[in-house]
Amino acid sequence: MYCKVMSAVLKGLKTEFVCVETDIQNGLPMLHMVGCLASEVKESGERIKAAAKNMGMGIPAKKIIVNLAPAWVRKSGAAFDLPIGVSILGALMEIPKENLENVLILGELGLDGSVRPMRGLLPMVLHAKTQGVKTCVIPHGNLKEGKMAEGMRLIGVSSLKETIEFLKEGRVPRHRTARKKEKKEKCIPDFSDIKGQRTLKRAAEVAVCGGHNMLMVGPPGAGKTMIAKRMAGILPKMGEQEKLEIMKIYSVLGLLDEMEGEEQRPFREVHHTITKAALIGGGIVPKPGELSLANGGILFLDELAEFQRGVLEVLRQPLEERQIRLVRNSGNYVFPADCIVVAATNACPCGNFPDLSACTCTPSQRRNYFGRISQPFLSRIDICVEAPKIQFKDISADGQEETSALIRKRIEKAREIQEKRFGNKSMVNAKMGIKEIERFCIMDGEAKDCLKEAYTALGLTPRLYHKILRVARTIADLKGDEKIKRIQIREALGYRVMEQRNWRE
Repeated sequence: MYCKVMSAVLKGLKTEFVCVETDIQNGLPMLHMVGCLASEVKESGERIKAAAKNMGMGIPAKKIIVNLAPAWVRKSGAAFDLPIGVSILGALMEIPKENLENVLILGELGLDGSVRPMRGLLPMVLHAKTQGVKTCVIPHGNLKEGKMAEGMRLIGVSSLKETIEFLKEGRVPRHRTARKKEKKEKCIPDFSDIKGQRTLKRAAEVAVCGGHNMLMVGPPGAGKTMIAKRMAGILPKMGEQEKLEIMKIYSVLGLLDEMEGEEQRPFREVHHTITKAALIGGGIVPKPGELSLANGGILFLDELAEFQRGVLEVLRQPLEERQIRLVRNSGNYVFPADCIVVAATNACPCGNFPDLSACTCTPSQRRNYFGRISQPFLSRIDICVEAPKIQFKDISADGQEETSALIRKRIEKAREIQEKRFGNKSMVNAKMGIKEIERFCIMDGEAKDCLKEAYTALGLTPRLYHKILRVARTIADLKGDEKIKRIQIREALGYRVMEQRNWRE
């Protein structure tokens, strides 16, 4: 007796189809599973036996061999319980082969035969849709998640028995519709809450408009964290395809509830004690990290100088390539990292530098503190801006500050210019390569002379030269100018305070 069932496994964010084959013969009673299996898949045999017995569908004492192909793909996770159980019972009950064609089966089994929800279902169902699979049998608890893949026939099952009845007789399970949980509206902080700090606000607007990474340096209480938390509120709204790509990452980590119903882009804030694996992803079976969770949104690194230097150094390549590549014996894993990195730091341990009258740190303490941030890392930050101490006249001033809605309106208008320029909605000025810079960053004569003078005076590198041009292009887009002018070059140079002031003095 033989039965074949289609299932799937995640390899990072990539889905691989797995063929679950079962052959039952007379012989020494055993249940033997092969096919490069992780420990949790090997243990599924005991769960399946107990689930079938408690559902009144006992497995006879025969020689049962289960093969999960292809053998070179590592199978991990508990989502193979249901397909293996269906494959065994299908061979015994002789489920018609045509009923199993183009049907993807996923789910974890409990000892009572119930089908439990699983992680990472969304990317599997989306992949199945692109490969022409017509029907997916999934846990009822994942039904809402699966419906994000429009056009796929989804069968939500709550037990092993319901699954067999559907596959053998075509009986679709009926369940009571659960009441929707009332979700509290998320309070989005607004830029109008911030008094003063016009330079910081302008830098934040430019950073979001062009997708530029940004660093703020200043004393405690200057509004650096407030600015960062409000930047997510001025990002353009997500498209449906972009939202699905972000949801796939959250699904793999079981964090889909955090993004459910959210129209705002991701904002992730990490503590300075974070590890490399938690930041960029990793593990025996690699999973995405915080950098990937911030994909399409903002990753905020507060107290940047307190991070371990090694943790910051692993960001250097992802900041350039907008993706993370991890190499393991089991294969290569690629995770998206297309986000805006916003960082904030004090200039010294006490936080008062460059105010020498208030700073209590010695020059060596300042050098050691800021020396934790390497120059190669800083050169990958497009906008570095100083956050001065807020004066009393600014914080006590009357009048309404500019709202996030007004700032977003200007950004969306500039993003439309970028979309027309590149012919791609996801392409922004920060992603321009050398050829795009030569083609689209055209300066007038005065702008070119200004940048030439600054290149020599500030000792700029070619990388910084190109970053200044990208930022200047974004500033020109906000103004609606086709050519980059001198004033826009000067503003872009003003966002390179790391080269103009020696913070390590």
